[in-house]
Amino acid sequence: MIHELKDTYHAVSLVRLCRLLGVTRQAYYQHLWAKEARSIEEHLIVEQVVQIRKTHKRMGGRKLYELLEPFMLEHQIKMGRDALFELLGRNYLLVKKRRNRVYTTQSSHWLRKYPNLIKGKSIDRKNQVWVSDITYWKSKGTNYYVSFITDAYSKKIVGYRIANTLEAVESVRALKMAVSGLKQEPDSHLSLTHHSDRGIQYCSKDYVKLLQDNQINISMTENGDPLENAIAERINGIIKHEYLDDHQVSNITEARTLLKEVISLYNNERPHLSLGMLTPELVHQQNLNTKALWKNYYKKKPDIVNPDQDNQSTVNLLQY
Repeated sequence: MIHELKDTYHAVSLVRLCRLLGVTRQAYYQHLWAKEARSIEEHLIVEQVVQIRKTHKRMGGRKLYELLEPFMLEHQIKMGRDALFELLGRNYLLVKKRRNRVYTTQSSHWLRKYPNLIKGKSIDRKNQVWVSDITYWKSKGTNYYVSFITDAYSKKIVGYRIANTLEAVESVRALKMAVSGLKQEPDSHLSLTHHSDRGIQYCSKDYVKLLQDNQINISMTENGDPLENAIAERINGIIKHEYLDDHQVSNITEARTLLKEVISLYNNERPHLSLGMLTPELVHQQNLNTKALWKNYYKKKPDIVNPDQDNQSTVNLLQY
């Protein structure tokens, strides 16, 4: 305020302005220096955010804050998460959610459908449950379909494939990649369940045979509710909306090169809220206890008691 008054009333000395407002010159200069220091700190933070966003173009504020903490510690910058969100907003760096959905599941077919084996099941190790799904991506007028297989415990994408078609052979290639990696794991002999929707790709003869040949249990959703395959749906959204949608490719070769780079960024660099802000690769390789890592960023809402709830069936949804 004093600075603005000084610009308006040039003839009035700084000493008199400070006296009129009841502050000392020392306090005025300290405030001015602190304001300048804060401006420099914010500039450094914004530059660092822009640098991170070069590879993680749609990374949200909480994950940015986690990645910025070592930088802020190194430069002795004190900034809370709310202050970072406010800074991102002032610099137009907040990410807006994109909401669009194209259905890639064709479940009206004669092939055998399998029961849901993971409903209410507790997942406490890697390679216990794999979840699979297909998402749609459009670039330069061309439709691409991406198959993912994700470890439900570590959230690591263990198999993937992008193609111009929804043919089952493409999903089989993603599964082959996952199985190949599994054989190099020390716990590959333990029971593993593959969970997916009831799409024709997952019910196809070749896909089912590959699962059975590797002693992998087959589990499928019981209806069209995406919450029955929530982890896979979430991974679809992350890869598509945070990464792929910000790129354009001209052909399938470029698309496959891009997807490989994106999966590496996701697995090795992107922190996960449900993993205590650690990366999927780190949790997967060290088989860390994800329950101990979980941080609750939201206040628990009060329970609403339904007097008839004891007579209703319940579904234990997997956390993602």
